[in-house]
Amino acid sequence: MGKNITKINHETIGLIYGFFGVLGFSGTLPATRIAVTNFDPIVVGLGRAVIAAAFAIVLLRLTRQPIPHRQYWKSLGIIVGGVIIGFPLLSAWAMQQLPASHGAIVTGILPLATAIVATFRMGEKPSLGFWIASFLGSTTIVTFALIEGNGTIQFADIFLIVAVIAAAFGYAEGGELAKTLGGWQVICWALVFSVPILIIPVALIILEKGISASLNAWLGFGYVSIISMFLGFFAWYRGLAIGGIARVSQIQLLQPFLSILLSALFLKEKITYLMIFTAIIVVISVAIGRKQPIQIN
Repeated sequence: MGKNITKINHETIGLIYGFFGVLGFSGTLPATRIAVTNFDPIVVGLGRAVIAAAFAIVLLRLTRQPIPHRQYWKSLGIIVGGVIIGFPLLSAWAMQQLPASHGAIVTGILPLATAIVATFRMGEKPSLGFWIASFLGSTTIVTFALIEGNGTIQFADIFLIVAVIAAAFGYAEGGELAKTLGGWQVICWALVFSVPILIIPVALIILEKGISASLNAWLGFGYVSIISMFLGFFAWYRGLAIGGIARVSQIQLLQPFLSILLSALFLKEKITYLMIFTAIIVVISVAIGRKQPIQIN
């Protein structure tokens, strides 16, 4: 009885942390859409990590965190490739061509992708009911993308799909590593490790094109640098570590709904009945998946 209560509490706490992470991530595509109106996608996609890394270095020094052991460097490399380079850069390119609300729906397959990675890399074993609920939400999202694209996947959608795959590996790896290093330590060290890779291309683009931009573009860039690339991961990786990667990742199925609302509020993008219907089905799938058992090794 006591073990079951502890397990439930861990799942609930993990889901709460995960929700706050998703809340921060929900503004990523709208903010990126705003930023790329003036900034080069490379500056938006990679420069955000350079800014976030500055905060990470200060925090790590103030708390005197030891450098992670070499055995964790591979995992940190996967995180860098997935959530610091892959997803931000590819999504920035896509947001030059697609409405943020459309991108939010397409990237809604990310929870399913994360659960699949967690199954193969971390040995988590979701039940059949969980997979059915997850596939329901993801299939609904893919159907939406096809309808919006008049029966075809748009070229920019391919960027988003590859971005999703990259993020799934970064999320799963980060959630697992957070069990050892801690949630905020994982993203901070990943950011520090990424700086030598990112600083040169970002500097070259800035020297070539400059960084003159509107106030809104700067605010969008500031959001993706501080919230999306830094603070959001504090809660997200903590939630994945506590509640289980496959379980907590499904909270991200709520992100399209939140991103659509933000896109309408800040970008004046039109909310269609199809978007609302798709979001409702996704929310239902989250509710169903939440109740399905998952075995965590």
